[in-house]
This record gives sequence, structure tokens and C-alpha cells, in this order.
Amino acid sequence: MEYLIASGIGVLTAAGVYLLLRGQTFPIIIGLTYLSYAVNLFLFSMGRLAIDLPPIVDPAAAGYTDPLPQALVLTAIVISFGMTALTVVLALRGFLESGTDAAQAERDGGVTGLAERSER
Repeated sequence: MEYLIASGIGVLTAAGVYLLLRGQTFPIIIGLTYLSYAVNLFLFSMGRLAIDLPPIVDPAAAGYTDPLPQALVLTAIVISFGMTALTVVLALRGFLESGTDAAQAERDGGVTGLAERSER
């Protein structure tokens, strides 16, 4: 099971990094979302979920489930939702002002590649 979770985290991280390196803003947003999913899975797997154990340290109990990773995952979910909303709004504003979905744009609003830049 640990191998499956580790593989899932690796695949999500690789997909997120790949999408972050794309040229358009929408794949960048999806890549950031995948990276936040990978971090959430990592934090949750860090807690070693125990079945039928209380989340509070009690001397009468045989063991307990560590509540800190679960609290960290809930916090990370809220933060990633806010970050995604902000990124979508910034991408939408950039698209409406420049008319293109490219992540890199010239100051005059046009998008140029490396070949066009070398000709100037």
C-alpha cells in the first residue's frame, strides 16, 4: 500500500511539474492543482491512519491516531482553494487585457517566440 501511495504522489508531482512548464495559463493552473493534491496526499500519508483508535491521547487507550496530519491537510485544502481562485482570476485578467492565453507576453501585448526575438 505504501508503494501505491508513493507512486500516486510521484505521478501527481510529475504531471504537475510538466503542466507548470507549459506555455498557456490554464495548464499552469491545473499543474498547481495537481501539485497541491500531491502535497495533500503526502501530508495525509505521513499520519499513518490507524483504524478504530481515538484521535486524542488517552492513558486508558491502547493507542491513538495522530490528528496533526489531518489538520494540516484540511488547512492545505483551504489554502490551495484560495490560491487556485486567485490564480484563475489573475489568468482571466491577463487574458482579457492581452487577448492571449500565453504565459509569457511582450510589453506591447504581442507574443513572440525565440526565433522572432533573434530576428530583431
